[in-house]
Amino acid sequence: MNILIGGIGNIFFGDDAFGVEVVARLQKRGLPASARIRDFGIRGIDLVYALQECDVAILVDTVTRGSAPGTLYVIEADEPGAEPSTPLAAAHQIDPFNAVRLARSLGARPHVLVVGCEPESFGIEHGQDGRLGLSASAASAVDRAADMVEELCTELMTASAPSAITTSVPAN
Repeated sequence: MNILIGGIGNIFFGDDAFGVEVVARLQKRGLPASARIRDFGIRGIDLVYALQECDVAILVDTVTRGSAPGTLYVIEADEPGAEPSTPLAAAHQIDPFNAVRLARSLGARPHVLVVGCEPESFGIEHGQDGRLGLSASAASAVDRAADMVEELCTELMTASAPSAITTSVPAN
């Protein structure tokens, strides 16, 4: 099984760098050869094309769902309520859900899971221009998210079908 693990986010906007931080951590740990780890940053179009070359994708990003900052989620990209938050026209800001929609419109059919972290701050509140570095709540979730990605990879490689995974479970 060809698994893509992709980190998404902008390092100049605080917690938006969460996905980038998690994949950096995973690159140090090492995963099975069938799992490719990539930092997509804000290169949404690159992600769309990469989704066409995998069986399963685990995308890591911030996800705002109204829980406490640092809350982790595993979300099926096609589940009801997994609505895109960015217009497709903003190619440098394509979120994981829009990337999946666009990739599928081009014929890709990977099973896609999103490991999301509830953000605390993007550093643009109150007229700020952004900031480097994660908030304390997002930073404390990086290792837990990396563990979740590793567990998902193990489940995917041992399960008979990707649908055997329990999804949309908040993890604290």
